[in-house]
Amino acid sequence: MSDFTGTTAVVTGGAQGIGRAIADRLAADGADVIIGDLRDPGDLGDRQRYVELDVRSESSANAFAGACGDGIGVLINNAGIMFEASIAEQTTEQWDMAMAVNLRGPWLMTKALLSRLSKRGGAVVNIGSIEGIGSNPLHTAYSASKGGVHGLTAAMAVDLGPMGIRCNAVAPGWIDTALNKAYIERLDTRDVALAELAMLHPVGHVGDPADVAATVAFLASEDARFVSGQVIVVDGARTVKLSLPPILSPQR
Repeated sequence: MSDFTGTTAVVTGGAQGIGRAIADRLAADGADVIIGDLRDPGDLGDRQRYVELDVRSESSANAFAGACGDGIGVLINNAGIMFEASIAEQTTEQWDMAMAVNLRGPWLMTKALLSRLSKRGGAVVNIGSIEGIGSNPLHTAYSASKGGVHGLTAAMAVDLGPMGIRCNAVAPGWIDTALNKAYIERLDTRDVALAELAMLHPVGHVGDPADVAATVAFLASEDARFVSGQVIVVDGARTVKLSLPPILSPQR
């Protein structure tokens, strides 16, 4: 485990899912964690506190930064949103919302906290997605925004490196969050869907939020002091697995 004793970490979208797992991991590793979210996460640990935040809004980002105080050491840009719609059916409002939360949000939050990060050097970790590398059907805006996050990460690493700030991204695959569980549970073919999801991953199972949190903790730690500008895929080798028709598969 990493040691974040004496470090203040910000986690956006930390009320649930991957964000909450990250907030819990950093707190367990000794960080004082500030969770920024539109939703109050409720029960928090001793080293965690909540500050309301709308990552789409510059005024909200600046107010949040003021509430954080000085000396932020770690920023995790995790807040995200996804709509399912074809290009033909997707509305301009949905597209703009996806871009505002998923892409403008990390830029606004990094900008708002920049002076606090640069005072002692720091680490920014953006949460991208394997859908910033490829795409699933009906995820046009989500994939485009997450691809933008990966590009933003590279640009931030170059621009902020001279200030002592490292910037990386994590690209999760299918993670067993409450939202994804609910998506599967509503299917009549739940058991088949779970089996097929597992088969997509050479490791034989989907990911857990803790898997992403562990990778984030490493990238935010001093153990990764020479790692910057990278997108680390956490997907059980799903994106590197080449497909064959079932009749040609050696595993048939």
